[in-house]
Amino acid sequence: MIAAFWTGIALGFVVAAQVGPIWLLCARTTLRVGAASGFAIGLGAATVDLAYAALGAAGIAPLLAVPALRLVLGLAGAAVIVVLGARTLRTALRVRLGAELPEETLAPRAALRTGLLATASNPATIASWAAIFGAASAGNAVRGVAGPVALVLGVGLGSLAWHAVLVGGMRLLRRRAGDRTLRAVDGVAGVALVAGGIGLGLRAVRSA
Repeated sequence: MIAAFWTGIALGFVVAAQVGPIWLLCARTTLRVGAASGFAIGLGAATVDLAYAALGAAGIAPLLAVPALRLVLGLAGAAVIVVLGARTLRTALRVRLGAELPEETLAPRAALRTGLLATASNPATIASWAAIFGAASAGNAVRGVAGPVALVLGVGLGSLAWHAVLVGGMRLLRRRAGDRTLRAVDGVAGVALVAGGIGLGLRAVRSA
Protein backbone atom coordinates (compact mmCIF):
# COMPACT_ATOMS: atom_id res chain seq x y z
CA MET A 1 0.00 0.00 0.00
CA ILE A 2 2.80 2.44 0.87
CA ALA A 3 4.59 1.59 -2.38
CA ALA A 4 1.39 2.18 -4.34
CA PHE A 5 0.85 5.52 -2.62
CA TRP A 6 4.33 6.82 -3.45
CA THR A 7 4.04 5.47 -6.97
CA GLY A 8 0.82 7.44 -7.35
CA ILE A 9 2.45 10.61 -6.05
CA ALA A 10 5.31 10.24 -8.53
CA LEU A 11 2.91 9.57 -11.42
CA GLY A 12 0.61 12.46 -10.52
CA PHE A 13 3.56 14.85 -10.18
CA VAL A 14 5.17 13.87 -13.47
CA VAL A 15 1.95 13.87 -15.48
CA ALA A 16 0.89 17.27 -14.10
CA ALA A 17 4.35 18.71 -14.85
CA GLN A 18 3.90 18.21 -18.59
CA VAL A 19 3.36 21.55 -20.30
CA GLY A 20 -0.18 21.75 -21.62
CA PRO A 21 -3.37 23.82 -21.39
CA ILE A 22 -3.80 23.38 -17.63
CA TRP A 23 -0.11 24.07 -16.94
CA LEU A 24 -0.38 27.30 -18.92
CA LEU A 25 -3.67 28.27 -17.33
CA CYS A 26 -2.29 27.77 -13.82
CA ALA A 27 0.92 29.70 -14.55
CA ARG A 28 -0.88 32.54 -16.30
CA THR A 29 -3.51 32.89 -13.58
CA THR A 30 -0.83 33.09 -10.89
CA LEU A 31 1.08 35.77 -12.79
CA ARG A 32 -1.97 37.81 -13.72
CA VAL A 33 -4.18 37.43 -10.63
CA GLY A 34 -2.17 35.96 -7.77
CA ALA A 35 -1.08 32.80 -5.97
CA ALA A 36 -4.46 32.06 -4.36
CA SER A 37 -6.29 31.92 -7.68
CA GLY A 38 -3.42 30.07 -9.32
CA PHE A 39 -3.47 27.44 -6.59
CA ALA A 40 -7.24 27.15 -6.95
CA ILE A 41 -6.71 26.28 -10.62
CA GLY A 42 -4.24 23.63 -9.53
CA LEU A 43 -6.60 22.28 -6.89
CA GLY A 44 -9.33 21.91 -9.50
CA ALA A 45 -6.92 20.15 -11.85
CA ALA A 46 -5.70 17.79 -9.12
CA THR A 47 -9.30 16.96 -8.13
CA VAL A 48 -10.16 15.95 -11.68
CA ASP A 49 -6.89 14.04 -12.05
CA LEU A 50 -7.82 12.05 -8.95
CA ALA A 51 -11.34 11.42 -10.26
CA TYR A 52 -10.14 10.39 -13.72
CA ALA A 53 -7.46 8.14 -12.22
CA ALA A 54 -10.17 6.49 -10.12
CA LEU A 55 -12.36 5.99 -13.21
CA GLY A 56 -9.41 4.57 -15.10
CA ALA A 57 -8.63 2.19 -12.26
CA ALA A 58 -12.30 1.18 -12.14
CA GLY A 59 -12.22 0.12 -15.78
CA ILE A 60 -14.39 2.87 -17.27
CA ALA A 61 -11.94 3.57 -20.10
CA PRO A 62 -13.57 1.15 -22.62
CA LEU A 63 -16.64 3.40 -22.74
CA LEU A 64 -14.48 6.02 -24.45
CA ALA A 65 -13.99 3.59 -27.32
CA VAL A 66 -17.53 4.37 -28.51
CA PRO A 67 -16.88 6.66 -31.52
CA ALA A 68 -19.91 8.93 -31.08
CA LEU A 69 -19.24 9.47 -27.38
CA ARG A 70 -15.54 10.09 -27.98
CA LEU A 71 -16.35 12.65 -30.69
CA VAL A 72 -18.88 14.56 -28.59
CA LEU A 73 -16.65 14.68 -25.53
CA GLY A 74 -13.63 15.62 -27.59
CA LEU A 75 -15.36 18.50 -29.37
CA ALA A 76 -16.92 19.75 -26.14
CA GLY A 77 -13.54 19.71 -24.42
CA ALA A 78 -11.92 21.46 -27.37
CA ALA A 79 -14.55 24.21 -27.22
CA VAL A 80 -13.86 24.79 -23.52
CA ILE A 81 -10.11 25.16 -24.08
CA VAL A 82 -10.59 27.46 -27.08
CA VAL A 83 -12.93 29.73 -25.10
CA LEU A 84 -10.45 29.95 -22.23
CA GLY A 85 -7.71 30.80 -24.71
CA ALA A 86 -9.83 33.47 -26.39
CA ARG A 87 -10.57 35.09 -23.03
CA THR A 88 -6.86 35.09 -22.23
CA LEU A 89 -6.07 36.75 -25.56
CA ARG A 90 -8.70 39.39 -24.87
CA THR A 91 -6.90 40.21 -21.64
CA ALA A 92 -3.59 40.48 -23.51
CA LEU A 93 -5.09 43.04 -25.90
CA ARG A 94 -6.24 45.37 -23.15
CA VAL A 95 -4.10 48.46 -22.99
CA ARG A 96 -3.28 48.88 -19.34
CA LEU A 97 -2.89 46.73 -16.28
CA GLY A 98 -5.89 46.75 -13.98
CA ALA A 99 -8.43 47.25 -16.74
CA GLU A 100 -9.57 43.64 -16.75
CA LEU A 101 -13.21 42.77 -16.90
CA PRO A 102 -14.71 41.07 -13.79
CA GLU A 103 -14.55 37.63 -15.37
CA GLU A 104 -10.88 38.16 -16.20
CA THR A 105 -9.86 38.70 -12.57
CA LEU A 106 -10.66 35.25 -11.23
CA ALA A 107 -11.36 35.03 -7.53
CA PRO A 108 -10.17 31.74 -6.00
CA ARG A 109 -13.65 30.21 -6.05
CA ALA A 110 -14.15 31.06 -9.71
CA ALA A 111 -10.62 29.87 -10.47
CA LEU A 112 -11.42 26.53 -8.82
CA ARG A 113 -14.44 26.11 -11.08
CA THR A 114 -12.31 27.02 -14.10
CA GLY A 115 -9.66 24.48 -13.11
CA LEU A 116 -12.28 21.77 -12.69
CA LEU A 117 -13.93 22.55 -16.02
CA ALA A 118 -10.72 22.92 -17.99
CA THR A 119 -9.22 19.66 -16.71
CA ALA A 120 -12.48 17.74 -17.05
CA SER A 121 -12.73 18.90 -20.68
CA ASN A 122 -10.30 16.16 -21.71
CA PRO A 123 -11.92 12.89 -20.60
CA ALA A 124 -9.57 10.97 -22.87
CA THR A 125 -7.12 11.14 -19.96
CA ILE A 126 -9.22 8.43 -18.30
CA ALA A 127 -7.80 6.00 -20.85
CA SER A 128 -4.28 7.24 -20.12
CA TRP A 129 -4.74 6.68 -16.40
CA ALA A 130 -6.17 3.24 -17.09
CA ALA A 131 -3.02 2.36 -19.05
CA ILE A 132 -0.79 3.76 -16.31
CA PHE A 133 -2.74 1.83 -13.71
CA GLY A 134 -2.33 -1.35 -15.74
CA ALA A 135 1.41 -0.81 -16.00
CA ALA A 136 1.68 -0.18 -12.27
CA SER A 137 -0.27 -3.34 -11.57
CA ALA A 138 1.92 -5.37 -13.90
CA GLY A 139 4.97 -4.04 -12.08
CA ASN A 140 3.55 -5.19 -8.74
CA ALA A 141 3.32 -1.58 -7.51
CA VAL A 142 -0.38 -2.17 -6.78
CA ARG A 143 -1.33 -5.08 -4.55
CA GLY A 144 -4.38 -6.12 -2.59
CA VAL A 145 -7.58 -4.19 -2.12
CA ALA A 146 -6.02 -1.06 -0.63
CA GLY A 147 -3.38 -0.73 -3.34
CA PRO A 148 -5.60 0.86 -6.01
CA VAL A 149 -7.06 3.31 -3.49
CA ALA A 150 -3.58 4.32 -2.33
CA LEU A 151 -2.42 4.75 -5.92
CA VAL A 152 -5.36 6.98 -6.83
CA LEU A 153 -4.95 9.12 -3.71
CA GLY A 154 -1.25 9.44 -4.49
CA VAL A 155 -2.06 10.62 -8.01
CA GLY A 156 -4.24 13.40 -6.66
CA LEU A 157 -1.65 14.52 -4.11
CA GLY A 158 1.17 14.31 -6.64
CA SER A 159 -0.75 16.46 -9.10
CA LEU A 160 -1.53 18.99 -6.37
CA ALA A 161 2.13 19.01 -5.30
CA TRP A 162 3.28 19.89 -8.81
CA HIS A 163 0.77 22.71 -9.12
CA ALA A 164 1.92 24.07 -5.75
CA VAL A 165 5.50 24.10 -7.07
CA LEU A 166 4.38 25.82 -10.26
CA VAL A 167 2.40 28.45 -8.37
CA GLY A 168 5.35 29.09 -6.07
CA GLY A 169 7.65 29.67 -9.02
CA MET A 170 5.20 31.94 -10.80
CA ARG A 171 4.63 33.88 -7.59
CA LEU A 172 8.33 34.72 -7.44
CA LEU A 173 8.28 35.81 -11.08
CA ARG A 174 5.17 37.91 -10.53
CA ARG A 175 7.03 40.22 -8.17
CA ARG A 176 9.30 41.27 -11.03
CA ALA A 177 6.80 41.12 -13.86
CA GLY A 178 5.62 44.43 -15.30
CA ASP A 179 2.61 45.28 -17.42
CA ARG A 180 4.36 44.45 -20.69
CA THR A 181 5.53 41.07 -19.40
CA LEU A 182 2.06 40.16 -18.17
CA ARG A 183 0.50 41.06 -21.51
CA ALA A 184 3.14 38.97 -23.28
CA VAL A 185 2.37 36.01 -21.00
CA ASP A 186 -1.34 36.45 -21.67
CA GLY A 187 -0.68 36.49 -25.40
CA VAL A 188 1.51 33.38 -25.42
CA ALA A 189 -0.82 31.48 -23.09
CA GLY A 190 -3.89 32.53 -25.08
CA VAL A 191 -2.45 31.42 -28.41
CA ALA A 192 -1.25 28.14 -26.90
CA LEU A 193 -4.65 27.44 -25.33
CA VAL A 194 -6.50 28.14 -28.57
CA ALA A 195 -4.04 25.99 -30.53
CA GLY A 196 -4.34 23.22 -27.94
CA GLY A 197 -8.12 23.33 -28.11
CA ILE A 198 -8.10 23.18 -31.91
CA GLY A 199 -5.66 20.28 -31.77
CA LEU A 200 -7.88 18.45 -29.29
CA GLY A 201 -10.86 18.93 -31.58
CA LEU A 202 -8.98 17.68 -34.64
CA ARG A 203 -7.81 14.58 -32.79
CA ALA A 204 -11.40 13.90 -31.73
CA VAL A 205 -12.62 14.13 -35.34
CA ARG A 206 -9.82 11.94 -36.68
CA SER A 207 -10.33 9.25 -34.05
CA ALA A 208 -14.11 9.11 -34.49
